[in-house]
Amino acid sequence: MYLLKDYFYELPEDRIAQKPVGGRDGSRLLQMSRETGALSHRTFADLPECLSGPDVLVINNTKVIPGRLTGKKETGGRAELLILNYGSGSRTVPETGDLICECLVKASKRPRTGTRFFFDHGLTAEILESGGMIHTVRFSCPGNFEEIMYRIGEMPLPPYIKRNGNGGAPCDDEATYQTVYAAQKGAIAAPTAGLHFTDALLARIRARGVQIVTVTLHVGYGTFVPVRVPDIREHQMHSEWYSVPPETAAAINAAKENGGRVVAVGTTSVRTLEYVAAKYGEMRADTGNCDLFIYPGYAFRVVDAMITNFHLPESTLLMLVSAFAGREEMLNAYKTAVEEKYRFYSYGDAMLIA
Repeated sequence: MYLLKDYFYELPEDRIAQKPVGGRDGSRLLQMSRETGALSHRTFADLPECLSGPDVLVINNTKVIPGRLTGKKETGGRAELLILNYGSGSRTVPETGDLICECLVKASKRPRTGTRFFFDHGLTAEILESGGMIHTVRFSCPGNFEEIMYRIGEMPLPPYIKRNGNGGAPCDDEATYQTVYAAQKGAIAAPTAGLHFTDALLARIRARGVQIVTVTLHVGYGTFVPVRVPDIREHQMHSEWYSVPPETAAAINAAKENGGRVVAVGTTSVRTLEYVAAKYGEMRADTGNCDLFIYPGYAFRVVDAMITNFHLPESTLLMLVSAFAGREEMLNAYKTAVEEKYRFYSYGDAMLIA
């Protein structure tokens, strides 16, 4: 269970969802028993009937920024910059208002320190430090950087989602690739299990006595980094900034005391809660950087149930859900989902593992 190949499965390309279903909660929901592996088929709108007080539902309120910026180098060649740490590690230069942050840079030639880039609305960028794939970049502009970013930037969709320029169908990703409760700006990828919720669905969940609380984990570069080692135990996770508010910690501790379940929405919420619990031996309010890699053999301390989408083969996310429900059981569930024509990945259908 520690070999990368142990997490491979076959997925026909037409199972990869390119855009969401008509209504957020109209997606399908594969319910899986964590104890037995038994499966049942539902729609996401059925979720409230699967929850009850004193359960606590934990959502990740991070907000995806349009941080993919396309411009030109001084030589005229095309360049693309992806801002990585806007909501956590970026800083503003007081004297000038310039923004300094980490970026991925995609260009015809590997950029070096001092390389400059030019964008619309007078925005420019210069590489201050070049370190492998991630570069420290200084952005300068005549006005407010965030306003310009929202004018010219694009949502950083995963590479398996195709859009107009590469043969894909059009979609209003600025609206759909964002949860309805997104509030804290800084993610470069959506916490996709949360994309299925609507305000009305959340109201139905609350009406059943379930408390809904938030954490923030800014989904970062590590989401896109594949496991490149044959033994998964040698893989290193990239850290991502998180915050657990006091009211969230208190609600989780109360649920545990009163026999309720902690139901985490998405692997990002799972990792945040488990990281804090491992750090302190209990659930507390906290802020920091999470680099927890969960794979089979991990002993869960907080999370009792999980809502998640279907993940890529050989990904750290598939390893996490396999740790939660069993590798063979999870691969069997994925095999069933393929056969039953469930939609996979970010815009795909969901699972409830409880």
